[in-house]
Amino acid sequence: MISRIFLVDDQATVRKAMERLFAAEGYEVLAYESARAFLGSGMIDAAGCLVLDLAMPEMDGLALQQAMTGSLLPVIFLTGHGDVTSSVRAMKAGAWDFLTKPVDAATLLAAVQGALDQNSKARAARAECDELRARIDSLTPREAEVMALLIEGKLNKQIADQLGIVEKTIKVHRARVLAKMKTRSSTALVRLVDRVQRARSDPT
Repeated sequence: MISRIFLVDDQATVRKAMERLFAAEGYEVLAYESARAFLGSGMIDAAGCLVLDLAMPEMDGLALQQAMTGSLLPVIFLTGHGDVTSSVRAMKAGAWDFLTKPVDAATLLAAVQGALDQNSKARAARAECDELRARIDSLTPREAEVMALLIEGKLNKQIADQLGIVEKTIKVHRARVLAKMKTRSSTALVRLVDRVQRARSDPT
């Protein structure tokens, strides 16, 4: 699979130079002349990374970064006249890197590869989390009740007493919960649900 770089810069000469650099390294490059053009492309959560100019007319790089809240696409800022305040704002908002033009090719390429690697890991983690959430959503209301009590560490008899159901029925529900969640034990179930909860608290 070819790694994709989204390039946003209002200067045509800069776009052309970086397109040639990235293409020579085997990357697929999609270039945009403005932040609004990129936003309108529908690619803000695509696989890859974003190389973004800081100072642009109408909508600057920081405004675009803010508009991408929730996106997994890593942002590498390039600027010819950056300042400490802008750099701090960008990094606090989750930018992968903040580089000053003219940037050394090796430095830029290293930043891009690091961002692409990070994006690949983040997308894999999100896909896994989505699958786990789908498993949870497949549980019936009763199975969800049983799972919640299993996670608390309660035994079948304790769950049966609490829900007013015979223990034999609880065993059936427990088996179905483990099967749907694709786990073999209550301990593994706890770890699985914990991963989902941690992902929900940090969705990006």
